[in-house]
Amino acid sequence: MTTNTYDLPDIKTVNFAIVTDTSKLPQPTIPPIKQATYKTHNKDFVVNEILDIDFTGEGEHLWLHIQKLGMNTAYLAKLLSEWAEVPLRDVGYSGLKDRHALTTQWFSLRLPLRQLPESEFAPVDISDNESVVILTQHWHNKKLNRGTHNANQFIITLRDVILRDIELESGDLSSVEQHLTHISTTGVPNYFGPQRFGWHGNNIKEALALFARPMQESKPQTKKSKRKRVPREQNSMELSAARSLIFNEILAARVRDGSWTAGLAGEVFNLNGSGSIFASEQIDDTLRERLVSGDIHPTGVLWGTLNDKVSGLAAQLENDIVKSNPLLEQLAKGLECRDVKAQRRALRLPIENMSWEWQSEQGSNEQILVLSFALTTGSFATSVLACVVQHLQTA
Repeated sequence: MTTNTYDLPDIKTVNFAIVTDTSKLPQPTIPPIKQATYKTHNKDFVVNEILDIDFTGEGEHLWLHIQKLGMNTAYLAKLLSEWAEVPLRDVGYSGLKDRHALTTQWFSLRLPLRQLPESEFAPVDISDNESVVILTQHWHNKKLNRGTHNANQFIITLRDVILRDIELESGDLSSVEQHLTHISTTGVPNYFGPQRFGWHGNNIKEALALFARPMQESKPQTKKSKRKRVPREQNSMELSAARSLIFNEILAARVRDGSWTAGLAGEVFNLNGSGSIFASEQIDDTLRERLVSGDIHPTGVLWGTLNDKVSGLAAQLENDIVKSNPLLEQLAKGLECRDVKAQRRALRLPIENMSWEWQSEQGSNEQILVLSFALTTGSFATSVLACVVQHLQTA
């Protein structure tokens, strides 16, 4: 037994809803839309999984391309396991998709005898607001694992659009369109979205409670034990929330000082479209050109131990942000006590295939903006919306 713990501030004094309110995070420029509403209907938020794979046409894994509405991924996986009469562990999927949305994503079922279920997949234990349809299916020799897909396409309908400085009646929407063109080239701050922190920031509250408890040591591995228990795997939600809050605050500071796209001395850079990173003690003309072109991006720390790649001004800024905020400092200490290893995340989020369309419903003066774009996995569509709409409301 170990006592990897420390004195924590009274968590009753922390307003978790406020400290995790991502709508208050700074943006590089003032959003051109003052207010808009999204998710009025589930079909106003469309997410399509982008997965590039050549199916073998053989093997014991049946891959299903499924469209779902009003249903979360975990529940659909359960329905599929019951339909195919296979253990839940034999159902694979790449990423979690929003329940309150119209989404398409891939699942795989391990069927060793390659025998399809006798009945069609048509779950009856769903509400009128839920639906699920199998679009296509393929046999493959591998299970679909988490994180397999590269990107997601979003089609988001914004309703009740109110511009900041221009009356909609004038028909001049150029300020919005110029802004959309700009961010499609420059990208947006790669903030973690509000869903990472739970309802009213409850995941941060749970992280503090976790760090206040003594951490149980794993039992020594014996010949009979197949693997060593890793306690932090059981609390991934809390640990991820803690790292995300620290990252957001570091990125917010870099947006304020303008270095989120320019880089600092001692920066660790991410090569666009990959997980590759490299460090540089100084920013030279070659790096500046690569930053402007979007070939590389400055990074921020996902807090943990062995954060030794960053140095100089970049390291100083990260450490100062954490040390100046008691809540962040406690979260950082908790992550270190749990021996979570530091990682890097790009500060800039590139936007691919950005397009938009203005619509209006018959008999209504309501202005509707439909946005379409693609983002790499692990990023949040709300980060794009926050750059476009100052006050984004859910219906």
